[in-house]
Amino acid sequence: MKRIIDVDVDGMTCAACSSRIERVLNKKEGVDSATVNLMSNRARIEYDEEKLNSSEIIQSIEKTGFKVPLVSKTLRIEGMTCAACSSRIERVLGKMEGIESANVNLSTNKAVVNYKSGLITEEELIRAVDKAGFSAEVEYEKDYDRDEEIREKEIKSLERDFIISLILSLPLFIGSMILPLFGIESFLDKGIVQFLLSTPVQFYIGRRFYRGAYNSLRGGGANMDVLVSMGTLAAYFFSIYNWLSGSSEYYFESSATIITLILLGKLMEARAKGQTSEAIKTLMGLQPETATIIKDGEEVQVDIEELRIGDIVLVRPGESIPVDGVIVEGNSALDESMITGESIPVEKTVGDEVVGATINKLGSFKFKTTKIGKDTVLSKIIQMVEDAQGSKAPVQRLADKISGIFVPMVVIIALGTLAFYSLIKGDINSGVLNAVAVLVIACPCALGLATPTAIMVGTGKGAENGILIKSGKDLEQAHELDVVIFDKTGTITKGEPEVTDIVSYSNMDEEEILRISGSVERASEHPLGQSIVERARDKKISMTEPENFTAVPGKGLEAKFEDKKVLIGNRRLMVDNNIDIKNAEKDLLRLEEEGKTAMLLSVEDKLIGIIAVADQIKEKSKGAIDKLHEMGIDVYMLTGDNAITARAIGQQVGIREENIFAEVLPDEKSQVVEKIKGEGKSVGMVGDGINDAPALAIADVGFAIGTGTDIAMEAADITLIRGDLEGIVTSIRLSKRTMRTIKQNLFWAFFYNTVGIPIAALGFLNPMFAGAAMAFSSVSVVTNSLRLKSFK
Repeated sequence: MKRIIDVDVDGMTCAACSSRIERVLNKKEGVDSATVNLMSNRARIEYDEEKLNSSEIIQSIEKTGFKVPLVSKTLRIEGMTCAACSSRIERVLGKMEGIESANVNLSTNKAVVNYKSGLITEEELIRAVDKAGFSAEVEYEKDYDRDEEIREKEIKSLERDFIISLILSLPLFIGSMILPLFGIESFLDKGIVQFLLSTPVQFYIGRRFYRGAYNSLRGGGANMDVLVSMGTLAAYFFSIYNWLSGSSEYYFESSATIITLILLGKLMEARAKGQTSEAIKTLMGLQPETATIIKDGEEVQVDIEELRIGDIVLVRPGESIPVDGVIVEGNSALDESMITGESIPVEKTVGDEVVGATINKLGSFKFKTTKIGKDTVLSKIIQMVEDAQGSKAPVQRLADKISGIFVPMVVIIALGTLAFYSLIKGDINSGVLNAVAVLVIACPCALGLATPTAIMVGTGKGAENGILIKSGKDLEQAHELDVVIFDKTGTITKGEPEVTDIVSYSNMDEEEILRISGSVERASEHPLGQSIVERARDKKISMTEPENFTAVPGKGLEAKFEDKKVLIGNRRLMVDNNIDIKNAEKDLLRLEEEGKTAMLLSVEDKLIGIIAVADQIKEKSKGAIDKLHEMGIDVYMLTGDNAITARAIGQQVGIREENIFAEVLPDEKSQVVEKIKGEGKSVGMVGDGINDAPALAIADVGFAIGTGTDIAMEAADITLIRGDLEGIVTSIRLSKRTMRTIKQNLFWAFFYNTVGIPIAALGFLNPMFAGAAMAFSSVSVVTNSLRLKSFK
């Protein structure tokens, strides 16, 4: 059978690349034709599915040296009622050719599917979910209003059905269970009355369970709806049989009351699940809906969706900043507590960046938009929280495995119970009653909700505290950390060093040393270099551009200035260039013992002087490190600085000397992380710079300081928006609390089922009480997860 697929290809730079891919594909047996478009970075392949599969085509492209990117699709799924449903859909999607991963979240009713470009269509995904017995639609953009609308519709439907069911079931319960206790006979215990009252509950109100059971069985699985349908129908039809055969043993009230109680549980669960995603709603509410732009000299009010990059936006006192940008006119003070956690307004003037959703406190100003839509800081925060809430923690694997076989096991136990009482004990009434109790007490819902509800609340709570957690795996891993490694500059320290000392070893005075070093450092982006430039500007020293500027990683820099070779850097740079620094050793030692970074300056291979720079320690660094020690976590520090300066900083914040790695080159940071991990320890790495990204990525948990670079934040697992190290402590505390909640949830879900099912099988549990217990087991799990909202 012929098939055509369109595959995205990354890494092509010229026509030779596209021609190479075409040649490789066209030589492959089974490929009828392959054309590669360099402009669109896409390959179209027609092939015979009987001779070749699409995965082999992807492998051929990637073996050629190019990359086929992963595509991620989010599906909204309707019809899931328990963990057995989500496990079933995951298995069906996971078996599809080309699917890299499929994660189905029962709490959000969504599936996130990752697959190689071109291998699968959206229609195929939807068909697969439909075949499993559920319905799905692709979510093209995050539509929180649509999610809310679906949730509200479900709650209203449950409310209506529950009220009708309660009105019809209450007389049944009173007539069969309450009045007989007082020896009162009434028309309510008549078979015809009970039949008339229970039938609408059984078949009109209970229709949602039958529909769910049919779809599940049609898809080749079995879920909670199957158990409820089997249990209530068994009680209902056995009651009809007894009624028609003249017996007065009826269980109409059991079947109706079970349905009523389960509906009540589902209603409470739906309401509680809505509260788990309140963090997203709160973040969404921070952004204003409209903005005032300046167009042709006039003020025009527009919806925020209509903003474009480069628009000039006017912001008045008290208004929220609509998107990210740079001030072009005016000045003010902004409340940036949403981003930084600091309540004190920050002064802003022309050239300063402003972040969407922060609040203008004082004057009016105009800014040019630089980031809109999904690229703004707020949108990225919301996206990260959304992704984390839809992810799974490894601890959920056990619950997923059990959910897959749970319902068939319960059905077997129920049939065994029926057979035992009916055939061995000769008591079919007890057999039916106890089998029904087994069916309705079993609750796969609690298992499915135990982990995702806690992850949703935990990651949302993290966002409220300025902690962005990428996934459930990272949230789980954080509580297991044995070691936390800190980068020094910009992490433990402020990363805003200042020149403190200038020592001359020539006839040059301080101003001349600043003129040379400042001119050369203008070409550098390193914070130490910028501090020298700032000092030269403060002294109004004229600087010029250097030539042949070269940065020497971990050592310093080299440049040509006024036709002279200039070096600025540490001892290693001078030694590598055979420059005698004996005269400076005494001063170097003194400055380094004071915790200052001493940079040596040479001109034409002669030592000219030392410029000492001090980077101030952040106010909360020592307190955070002390708290980590109290938690039993070992703390290390990495720095490119020399050992003496590193020890001085380490002493001030309470890090042991043997845990300080000094003079570490950028590419050596990840090696240090690997070395400590090799000792069998779980390692967290904290950094803020581009050179920290490899170490952040290789650590068990990478923490990026939010005030740092985008690359560090991309590589990290947890981002601390507020920039202070207290966030590390809070992250670990939140992880411990969330994991404790998940373990409590799983314990009670397992305990409830392992204890409840045998009790029901032994005849110690009335089916109505079993139904109530089943209904409220899920509610108790969600409610326990919501207790995380009290975390501070």
